[in-house]
Amino acid sequence: MSEQHIRSTVENGLARLTLDRPDAMNSLSLPMVRTLAEYLAAWQNDAAVQAVVIDSSLPKAFCAGGDIRFFHEVALGGLTGGSALLEDFFTEEYALNHLIHHYPKPYISVLDGIVMGGGMGIAQSSASASIRIVTERTRMAMPEVNIGLFPDVGGGYFLSRLAGELGTYLGLTGEIVGAADALYADLADVFVPRTELPALLAMLNSVKGNQYRQAIEDFAAPFKSQIDPANSLLAKQRALIDRHFAHDDVAAIITSLAADSDPFAQKTLEIMRKRSPLMIHVSLEQIRRSAKLELADCLRLERTMVRRCFEHGETVEGIRALVIDKDLAPQWRPATLEEVTPEMIKPFFTSAWPAYAHPLRELS
Repeated sequence: MSEQHIRSTVENGLARLTLDRPDAMNSLSLPMVRTLAEYLAAWQNDAAVQAVVIDSSLPKAFCAGGDIRFFHEVALGGLTGGSALLEDFFTEEYALNHLIHHYPKPYISVLDGIVMGGGMGIAQSSASASIRIVTERTRMAMPEVNIGLFPDVGGGYFLSRLAGELGTYLGLTGEIVGAADALYADLADVFVPRTELPALLAMLNSVKGNQYRQAIEDFAAPFKSQIDPANSLLAKQRALIDRHFAHDDVAAIITSLAADSDPFAQKTLEIMRKRSPLMIHVSLEQIRRSAKLELADCLRLERTMVRRCFEHGETVEGIRALVIDKDLAPQWRPATLEEVTPEMIKPFFTSAWPAYAHPLRELS
């Protein structure tokens, strides 16, 4: 297997994948997605592999997301510029997310540093054997509405299953949270200080009898007093979040926030008015629909949605403003939350393919 910005080892039954793309904060390229998929597919039936660890070689980031510079370049370039590879990227990335969510062996993600977007997609496994480790440096988000996208990579699935309206809040604001918030929201399982990660990984090499979860929980136990999920921002603001984000209509959420003088409510309103108005509406609809769908159907829905985002042009404009020109002044279409109509939202949920031809039709 050819390694593309990914180091791999197998030792004492423990397979390890280390993301290593320092010039791009480990943003996922198509070759990286393919390399991860190849290894994970091979290891799930390999008797020599008992568990998989995924981590990063970088001190600042686990994975900052998908390679949005690549998205912008090929979207503007047309077929001759490689736009067909954009279709391949999302199809293969979402298939990788599905594989990880259903991985049959312990899947251990070490989420030190930035964990955003596509990084969440390779971390948020719903498999019973998975375990997500955070550190004091963890910065976690689904920030897609900031670039004219929606919380993809299975985001509709895992955000809609968080307690109360935490997932709605995170998806519609794109806000960054830390380790205590991640633990409180059930986006992480255990806290380990960053300085202890080498010892943790050494310990995992000596685990016997497939007891990886218990071994990690035992290792992390002495550090519980260093972090307090019950005192996290999300915990403190939970009642407010649940009250304002319980509505199934963006206008109602905005009206509710506007009527609340609490500083957190006013800050949240200000944040939402900076994001893509259209994609806030689309994301709310996605999260509500996804709560009733299995993962495979969520990913199929997202695959249609991402096609529509690039057809519309909102994502290309968001990436331009945030990353390419860096003027931080996206020209959203429409420009305000109040201008978005149901007719604008509907096309994002109209499949681009008949069921028999959907690129993710084989997911189950």
